[in-house]
Amino acid sequence: MDIEPYRTDPRTAYLAKEYDRLCRERDSLQDLSGDGMDDLVAKEKEDLEKSMAALLQQMQTITDEGSPEGKGANEIVLEIRAGAGGDEASIFARDLADMYEKYAGTIDCSFAPVSIARNDIDGYKEIVVRIRGSGAYDTFRFETGVHRVQRVPATEKSGRIHTSTASVAVLPIRKKRVSTIDSSDITMKFSRSGGAGGQNVNKVESAVHLVHVPTGIEVRCTEERTQVKNRERAMEILESKVEQLRQEQEDQAYDSLRRSQIGRADRSEKIRTYNVLQDRVTDHRIQKSWSGIEKILGGDIAGIVKALQEAYEEEQRTLPDETAM
Repeated sequence: MDIEPYRTDPRTAYLAKEYDRLCRERDSLQDLSGDGMDDLVAKEKEDLEKSMAALLQQMQTITDEGSPEGKGANEIVLEIRAGAGGDEASIFARDLADMYEKYAGTIDCSFAPVSIARNDIDGYKEIVVRIRGSGAYDTFRFETGVHRVQRVPATEKSGRIHTSTASVAVLPIRKKRVSTIDSSDITMKFSRSGGAGGQNVNKVESAVHLVHVPTGIEVRCTEERTQVKNRERAMEILESKVEQLRQEQEDQAYDSLRRSQIGRADRSEKIRTYNVLQDRVTDHRIQKSWSGIEKILGGDIAGIVKALQEAYEEEQRTLPDETAM
């Protein structure tokens, strides 16, 4: 059995190490054969092989896309929208997008814009991007919510501190599946994409705007060069949004169990504050702060991501079993 993929996968490396140790221990039993020890050696070998088989099954389960432990999507849609604060909020939205792009680069994830709505000062009123890489959803899922920045804007002449917000949403894009959306429930429009004059995207109606009529969910895709590609991307995102809405409606029955430090990170919840003057970033869900805000906005958020993941895992260990209710 070739377990090399498990050795290089960070989710299973520690299990592969134990598997290798047991394998070496089993092989060393060959030297003990004879002298009336055959039965004892055979029993020890059998026990070791049972343990190895259990480890192998565990590694297969973790890496299986369909298993509970391996179901985290490797592709996501990340949406950032400017909130309260006018132009400063749009600049903050751009800062968050830059932060996530730089962080994605450090963990070997691709970062591709789907649509960008800019304002006159090159801030982002809204940006939608696709992030692809191993465990992308598990990495970014806790960024969902309202982010707040407190700083003196570059355009502020009196030196007053402003508080601005931007909302972040993370949607998993799973492997191709049969669409659960009735095509008659979708309206589709085409237009020319924005961008620098003379580009191909401005010469043809490549931008796609989808609306799911029953829910009112809208999706725009403008960054691909062809209408077909933009339609495919928009449809994937629309399906994910509708699926998430349905999941949230189902989860309402267990809402009291899910209200906690991490929970589902509702969009209306202020989850994190970036205080520039105090050089401090605070995540309010776990009541933890980090200094070095310049590095954090520069993409150094690995420590924050890890702290949130650990808090979530600890929470899951203490939650009642919903299946027993």
